[in-house]
Amino acid sequence: MTPHASLPDTGLPDPVPLTGCPYKRDPYPLYARMREAGPVHRVLFPSGVRAWLVTGYDAAHAALNDDRLGKNHDRGNDRWRARASIMPEPQHSRLQVHLLHQDPPRHTRMRRLITDAFTPRRIDRLTPRFQELADRLVDRLPASGPADLVDGFAAHFPFQVLAEVIGLPGRSASRFDRDWGKVVQPVGPADPGRPLYEARLHGLQSYIAEIVAHKRAHPADDLLGRLVAARDQGELTREERDSMIFQLLVAGQEPVTNQITTALVALLRHPAHLARLRDDPGLLPRAVEELLRYDSAFELTTWRFFDRDSDLYGTEVPAGDSVIVSLCAANRDPRRFPDPDTLDLDRSPNPHLAFGHGIHFCPGAALARAELRIALGTLLARLPGLRLAVADEDLAWIPAVLGRGTARLPVGYDRRL
Repeated sequence: MTPHASLPDTGLPDPVPLTGCPYKRDPYPLYARMREAGPVHRVLFPSGVRAWLVTGYDAAHAALNDDRLGKNHDRGNDRWRARASIMPEPQHSRLQVHLLHQDPPRHTRMRRLITDAFTPRRIDRLTPRFQELADRLVDRLPASGPADLVDGFAAHFPFQVLAEVIGLPGRSASRFDRDWGKVVQPVGPADPGRPLYEARLHGLQSYIAEIVAHKRAHPADDLLGRLVAARDQGELTREERDSMIFQLLVAGQEPVTNQITTALVALLRHPAHLARLRDDPGLLPRAVEELLRYDSAFELTTWRFFDRDSDLYGTEVPAGDSVIVSLCAANRDPRRFPDPDTLDLDRSPNPHLAFGHGIHFCPGAALARAELRIALGTLLARLPGLRLAVADEDLAWIPAVLGRGTARLPVGYDRRL
């Protein structure tokens, strides 16, 4: 078995570059061509990393459950490490040993500490509070359009919800800088943006240290309090504790911000669906599942690695090369979803992979679903006449490697109810 060669019959190069504005605006035509050509392709990221991308639904589902593929960065080979956009030391060792980068049994031990905070029963109890937060943000929007729904709503609602769920003190929550989340996209030592990147990294480290000090001085039976206590009782290392707090602050809100935007864009492009959902909020739970499938904010998973040269659906993948699963490509696979490029709010069943699968299935999935139901329901109900205020082609999609979302979402509406 040999790695994929060039695929002239489909016009796909080897490696396939995953770069450029047309790709970020709409990656689905490229994913369709890749699926048709085979389940695994060598791809090139903007950083120069060459990785193996899994595209079909069945292959993606299997890869997400393949215990041969580990997540720990120590598995990466020198070729990957030379170009991978990973956080520099010493911060990498202090902030990047969270759940996304761990394998059992360490992953199992760490995950056990957070799952209780995100159970569907607890999320249901907190839903009235989430609704208050959403309404308060809409109250602050202009009485009539235009408005930017990222700056005015989507950038704030998920973080305010997260603060309630994990027990982030109010003073700390008000001081959080959303730009700190950009440290998950490191820049190279020679990049002119490096000083700003390092300043954000140090700012986030100091913020985490303040949270730990506050929770130690004011013990509480909330998630942050339990993580601090677990470290003090020897259940976690300092690095594991700080990394888990880092993951909660960054992964716990920015993807939901992006998912709100992708869902809204999909509905704004389908005004009949938007009107139907506005008039019948009972459709929201099923509609949210379809919107998650149709355009997921988690476009690609993070790195996985084989610890030895291994076969992946007929392709020999060298040990330590990065393997990435395209959740978006899997969710548009016609072999699993009839008319996959059609937004169908009645689709059922809908076994999408927007939250991943297997042991790394997103622990905050129930929370994200509740946030999406509340965000969409509130915006559609309270902003009649909701519509895009710019041309579709002028929407600015974020340049993130692994995720999808819009940096701004200018909309018009008749009035704010």
